[in-house]
Amino acid sequence: MIKRLLSLLFLAWVLGFAWFALLPPLPAANQKTDAIVVLTGGPGRIDRALERLEAGDAKRLLISGVAREVKPKELAAEYKRPEELFDCCIALGFEAEDTRSNATEVATWVARRNYKSVRLITTDWHMRRAEYELGRAVGDSVTIIPDAVRSQPSFATLFREYHKYLAGLAGGVLGL
Repeated sequence: MIKRLLSLLFLAWVLGFAWFALLPPLPAANQKTDAIVVLTGGPGRIDRALERLEAGDAKRLLISGVAREVKPKELAAEYKRPEELFDCCIALGFEAEDTRSNATEVATWVARRNYKSVRLITTDWHMRRAEYELGRAVGDSVTIIPDAVRSQPSFATLFREYHKYLAGLAGGVLGL
């Protein structure tokens, strides 16, 4: 009985990892939302967010998890965008240090503005956990459009992220 249960759990783990690794989330289609949020930490994320903002998919952008010493002017120069874009339409979030605190930072920003829909931008391998954590933080009142930045993650990255995702799911089930 125990052997059978362990075999089933192992099979579920293997199939779950295969799903996680072989079928990553994709970039979203052009769709308007109240805001765009991007989680720092991976190449192409902020570029994608700026492209979607400039394309008119939303009027405001939050960059979550920015180092405290970073200034909007520096980001504008680094991403070759006018400072006016950062002045009018981009907020920098300095509170987040990990995915869960990203979700808290984003949820607070979204609630303050009474937004009902957000485009979430992060790397494909990170999207499932980020979307789950953000969904927990904002509840059912906000629609999240996942917009994954394509990448070539290593096996180690996928393996680590899959287990973080499972831990987040377990924490959610246990109410942690």
